[in-house]
Amino acid sequence: MPLEKLDDNSTKPVGVLAAWGRLPIVVAQSLRAEGRRVVCLGVRGHARREDYDALADAFYWIGPSRLGKAIRLFRRHGVLQATMAGKFHKVRLYDPGMWLRYAPDPTGARAFYRSFVTRSADRRDDTLLGRIVEVFAEGGVTMRPATDFAPELLVREGHVAGPAPSAAQRTDIEFGWRLAREMGRLDVGQSVCVKGQAVLAVEAIEGTDLCIGRAGQLCRGGGFTVVKVAKPQQDMRFDVPTVGLRTLRTMREAGGRVLAIEADRTILLDQDAFRREAARMGVTVVALRSAADCLPLAA
Repeated sequence: MPLEKLDDNSTKPVGVLAAWGRLPIVVAQSLRAEGRRVVCLGVRGHARREDYDALADAFYWIGPSRLGKAIRLFRRHGVLQATMAGKFHKVRLYDPGMWLRYAPDPTGARAFYRSFVTRSADRRDDTLLGRIVEVFAEGGVTMRPATDFAPELLVREGHVAGPAPSAAQRTDIEFGWRLAREMGRLDVGQSVCVKGQAVLAVEAIEGTDLCIGRAGQLCRGGGFTVVKVAKPQQDMRFDVPTVGLRTLRTMREAGGRVLAIEADRTILLDQDAFRREAARMGVTVVALRSAADCLPLAA
């Protein structure tokens, strides 16, 4: 669907709150291809300015808790709609001196007070990211899913790349899917690694790549399955499951052989290159809507 039909602000610039990784770059590219102006706020320590030199009409560095400043910068350029894209390395919130490095402005302090100061601190992803969306809305900037601006990024159902899964791999996919869905319901993480219906690693604060790496350390023989799904309550405005070439390279180094992702709710970056690399590596990649979806068996 063309962007002009999604909103009444097609002549307004779109804001991109850019964290780490390829996703915010690809979203900015898609916006420019649609003829939209882009105002980018790069999260310090996560984004790289040079990635946006040819894409953004305006670029500013922003601290992750400087929400008031972010809203003012967007509004200065007439931004009424924006998107959050990329990974924030949440583990850094537990570094020594975190409050000095990520000192919030008054708006950020009010937003995150309960999560970081009170005894009943709640630092779950949905809580923190949901609060960011609310604060931007209060400031007159509506956060929308990145996939509204780049719907082609969502992977379609079916066999994506590599050989068909074996019967044993199908069993592990079904087992891992149920486990990953439950972990998502609890807002723990999106990915699990399994082999022979034994759980090797569960993603938490460290992210998918380190989860896969840990599975490789624990399963020296390799051949394990990675399942990554959306949360049952997934808010598509943030924290959407995303895989790309980096995921494949991490699996190659760790010894993973199968990647199962959720169709229509997972972003697949650099899709043509991803399929070629998966085929070259012999990694099976499938996109399913449920654990019960029928998959072709390996010959």
